[in-house]
This record gives sequence, structure tokens and C-alpha cells, in this order.
Amino acid sequence: MDSKTLIASRVAQEMKSGDLVNLGIGLPTLVASYLPKGVEVSFQSENGIIGMSMLPHPGLLDDDLTDAGGNPIGSVPGACAFDSSFSFGLIRGGHLDVTVLGGLQVDERGLLANWMVPGKMVPGMGGAMDLVAGAKRVIVAMTHTAKGTPKIVKECNLPLTAVRRVDLIVTEMAVIEPTDDGLVLREVAPEVTVEQVLEATEAKLIVPDNVKQMPVEA
Repeated sequence: MDSKTLIASRVAQEMKSGDLVNLGIGLPTLVASYLPKGVEVSFQSENGIIGMSMLPHPGLLDDDLTDAGGNPIGSVPGACAFDSSFSFGLIRGGHLDVTVLGGLQVDERGLLANWMVPGKMVPGMGGAMDLVAGAKRVIVAMTHTAKGTPKIVKECNLPLTAVRRVDLIVTEMAVIEPTDDGLVLREVAPEVTVEQVLEATEAKLIVPDNVKQMPVEA
């Protein structure tokens, strides 16, 4: 199982039937493919749809049906489309149960930077700040390092997305929960040791006596 699949599969296990869930651009969109059997959620995209699904077949592309990143998507029976003002009303109004976002960095306070690398061209912050501020639960789905450089750091040196602490960090190495006391290592991936996670993490981690192995759905 590759890193992205491992992360998406583990994040999907956090979903509960009845949730309204926003999936960010990139890796988070894969979560829709790995929902546990029997779990039914509604996926929202900030460009204006509830009832988003992965494309059932590559040949069913429709230029008018995309996610926020412009990638083609499918829709489930009963899906609805709406304008951006309604979409952001849902987000800012606190109606989203969960948002799953990618990350460039998360620091010891649980603060997320995910929208810009200085000096590189970016389209803008988009809805990231609204999602972090407005969703009831924020899950960061990202690789643990970037070219060997830790992404879970003492303090973000990239622009912050928001000043709200995220609720969970899922990487291909570990599941980490930001708390009032700091970052708590909850799970390690199969064939990964606590020591390997600590070595790949710049931020200080609180290690409980019992760190579970990450449950992974094939």
C-alpha cells in the first residue's frame, strides 16, 4: 500500500454516518474511495456541491462537474449544486462536521500552514482559512516529511492558514492528536516504530505508554 493510500484509508475510518464532509484538493480527495463498509457521508466541495463522489468511470468526464481544484468528479443520486455564497455560508456557519485538508506544515501548537510557499506562484488561499475556522473537526492528511525534511515542526515558518488548532494529523507514519498539552502520538503505521516517528518529527511529541498500531483497511 503506497503512502497516499495508507493516509486516505486511515482518515476514512474517522468518518461517521450522517457526517457532512469537505475534502480538500489533492490527497484528501482519495478519502472518498476508502469509506468503511456501511458508513454513509455526504461529501461537500467549496465550489458548490453536496453529494460529490469519485468518478465511476474515466469516460464520464464533464467540464461542468469538478471539485474545487478543477478535477472531474461524479455525483450521487440526490446531489445538489449551489453558488459560492451558499457554499461558504455552510462552511462559515459551522455546518460542516469534518474537513480533511492537506498540509505543508503543522507545528507544536497544532497550527496548520497549507496554502503558500513564499516565492512560488499560488492561486490564493481559497477556502482553506474558512474551512479550518468553520468546520467542527479538522483533519490534516499529509506525508510526514517532504524530501526528508520534517513537516511536523516546532513552529511553522510558512504562512499560517488559521489560528485554530487542528484536531488530528494523519501521515503515512503516524496518527498524532494536537492537545492542550502538546502533540500526542496516538498510533504508528504498520512496520513503523515510535523511534522512527520521533526521528522524522521536528516537533516534540508526547508518547503515551500504549501507542497503538494504525488500523489499516485494505
